[in-house]
Amino acid sequence: MFVLGNFIVAVAKIIDIALSIYMWIIIARAVISWVNPDPYNQIVQFLYRITEPVMEPVRRWLPMRGMGIDLSPLVIILVIFFLQSFLVKSMIELAAYLR
Repeated sequence: MFVLGNFIVAVAKIIDIALSIYMWIIIARAVISWVNPDPYNQIVQFLYRITEPVMEPVRRWLPMRGMGIDLSPLVIILVIFFLQSFLVKSMIELAAYLR
């Protein structure tokens, strides 16, 4: 069973790293939105393409459309923190139990 435990730990670490990278991408997107970015810039296009599929449903879900401030990055970062605290740690504890 130690092989399964090691596999679960490896998957948990990959998920943790992926969530951390995506959190920094969301932060970069939020910072870029404070200025007037060039929509033809490759970096700006990449940030919009990679974050928009997650941010758009959150924007539709949030009731604060007319306020002029986009809180979807904050909500997504909180969800990422929750997943890192709950999902990743639960997977690591499950792997420790299987060893």
